[in-house]
Amino acid sequence: MARPIQPLAVSPAQRQALQKILRSPSATQREVRRARIVLLRADGVGQQAVAQQVGVNRPVVVHWEKRFKRGGLEGLHEARRSGRKPTIPPEIKAQIISEATRPPPGHTQWSTRKMARAKGVSSHTVQTLWSRNDIKPHLKRTFKLSNDKEFETKFWDVIGLYLDPPDRALILCCDEKSQCQALERTQPGLPLGAGHIRTATHDYKRHGTLTLFAALSYLDGKIFRQSAASHTHKQCLAFLKKLDSETPGDQTLHLVLDNYGTHKHPKVKEWIERRNRQQRKAHGLERIVLHFTPTSSSWMNLLERFFRDLTVDCVRDGSFGSVKELASAIEAYLQERDLNPVRYTWRADGAEILAKIKRAREALTTTP
Repeated sequence: MARPIQPLAVSPAQRQALQKILRSPSATQREVRRARIVLLRADGVGQQAVAQQVGVNRPVVVHWEKRFKRGGLEGLHEARRSGRKPTIPPEIKAQIISEATRPPPGHTQWSTRKMARAKGVSSHTVQTLWSRNDIKPHLKRTFKLSNDKEFETKFWDVIGLYLDPPDRALILCCDEKSQCQALERTQPGLPLGAGHIRTATHDYKRHGTLTLFAALSYLDGKIFRQSAASHTHKQCLAFLKKLDSETPGDQTLHLVLDNYGTHKHPKVKEWIERRNRQQRKAHGLERIVLHFTPTSSSWMNLLERFFRDLTVDCVRDGSFGSVKELASAIEAYLQERDLNPVRYTWRADGAEILAKIKRAREALTTTP
């Protein structure tokens, strides 16, 4: 007489979970097969019959039945495999990571090939270890922390203008783009095309320079500008007078400036004081108020963002046969921009910026 088949003990919750695996479209074939084995055995189907229905050998059914008895649903998961033993000693891996910031004598940075030769491994191994630890020796960013003793006072003065503009006021971010070079390539470059990179000759002819005085209206993005052959207090004063004449006379001009000497020249200060006396007498308010950014903090002047666009879009890759040609190209670019002004809005949180600067100062003091 045949021995009676003992069904596998499966709780209602376990049966529900196994049936869910069978219905899941994202379950793997292995997971479905193991779930079927357990459910069929729970229904009292013999091991050999289960093996035939599922399409495996009887030892496979026995194996997963034992795993389920020992570990339940968790026992049906893949066990962690030891894998191949590492061929690179852990101390070598640690050196590849820790020494990435200490280049060899005579070099300013490691490359993957240099490190690979120094440690006797492949460059792919070095690249993999650096990528996993987010190490990028080939990248560098420039920075400069301001040493201005009145940094926070000036910082909040400028940020306050952006975040809470005063009434009856026009906020203008002012600066000069000096030494704009009229460079002419010695040969015409090849145009950009499918499968072809745009080219330009490495050499050029110099045809002189010009200075672009500009002021960005923070509220609407309008650009006031004036070109000059040189960059002295006379040209700076001429540009201030131009701003005075081209803006509404009953408003105060709040100018955001850097600490360049021409902005603080006695002649400039004298004219501003005289103009403010006239404005107070006529309208009861100041005409021009200067707001200086902290030293080494030109990033606070939003006009720098426009200068970057001007350089990339118009100046850097151009070829100009004369200063006049360069000036015409810049003016054409600005006239097109006048049709659709772009406003740069300050969105960064001032407290977060100061906290970041504080961390950078602490890092500098602890760096050997």
